[in-house]
Amino acid sequence: MPDDHHTPCENPLWPCAMTGAVACLAGFEDVAVIVHGSSGCYFYPASLVGVPIHGTFLVENEVIFGTESRLREVIGELGDRYSRIAVVNTCVPAIMGEDTGSLARDGRILVVDSPGFLGDLEAGYHRALAEVAPEVDPDAPGVNIDGVCRTDPFCRGNTLEARRLLNLAGAAVGTTFCLDRYAATRRAAPLTVGTNPDLASGVGTWCGSLLGLDAVDETFAALAAVVDGIETRPIEEEIAWADAKIKKACDKYLRRFDPPRVAICAGRSYADFAAGMLKQYLDADIACIAARNDAASRTADFSTVRGMIRDAEPDLILGSSYERAICGDAAFVGLTSPLRGKVLLHSRAVAGVEGALWLMDEVLNACTNRNRRPRSPGKDSL
Repeated sequence: MPDDHHTPCENPLWPCAMTGAVACLAGFEDVAVIVHGSSGCYFYPASLVGVPIHGTFLVENEVIFGTESRLREVIGELGDRYSRIAVVNTCVPAIMGEDTGSLARDGRILVVDSPGFLGDLEAGYHRALAEVAPEVDPDAPGVNIDGVCRTDPFCRGNTLEARRLLNLAGAAVGTTFCLDRYAATRRAAPLTVGTNPDLASGVGTWCGSLLGLDAVDETFAALAAVVDGIETRPIEEEIAWADAKIKKACDKYLRRFDPPRVAICAGRSYADFAAGMLKQYLDADIACIAARNDAASRTADFSTVRGMIRDAEPDLILGSSYERAICGDAAFVGLTSPLRGKVLLHSRAVAGVEGALWLMDEVLNACTNRNRRPRSPGKDSL
């Protein structure tokens, strides 16, 4: 079991900087991503990003005598298939201090030094995006979307929902960070909205988040104030319709059952969004929030999170497969990666109007099912 002396790289509850860098770069469909490290460093992000990536699969001999020849071999195998290649350095090459940056001189190869010990997923994601160095074109039409990450189970759904809302308001879509082609990063639009503020790109002028109905309303009002032709009325009508549907369903639930006591384990932005929705519509008691990317709180540590959940004795847990494994009698809703052992074909959104509706769907169904089933004696399984 992890303890407080482990680095983020050693703690699998929340992906490390290396995985964040891979997730960012793998979002560009025309970029080949090479994980420069051992097989273990490769297989963890490969299991999360959902698209093919590549690895050098370093072994002991290469660690002793140098890894550059192996890296050049893999780059050579990919050179004819991709116009651009991104190399993500892991812990071993970083500690060895090899100068892989010399490979980047021809402009086709990006080298991102993002070993896991540098921090969490967000740190690696931002480091990789800084290496991409997006460029804003003041004359580019549309609005950028950011906060999209390949490790996020809501990656595609958030993108589709953000695009739908922008189109509904009469706005064109600019560059999507990061679910786009590399060329799109060279002509990003001047304005940006986000599906996950934890991963805000910093590209263009930030106009707001799309997490939650109130946030959507405020963000489109901000866009309308600076962009001619933005029509907020269709957005406002959607928000009002969704708000009424959620209130009706939650009022029906609360006539039958008590408000749930809730534990939330996710990134800070998703956790705060979920907590706000549950308090607003279900009068939920938020017993604890374990924000994975709060470095000071150490809530990426499984033993810490397990203790928090045990002490909270929640009726409902929002989190990942780790929390599902220890939820006991509590209802469970998957809110963050990894979500193992479950088929996820549909493009689910947590952002936007559809994201708010999805969250309350899942919560109400999970809590209703829990209240209907027989309870086991005690909560020792937590």
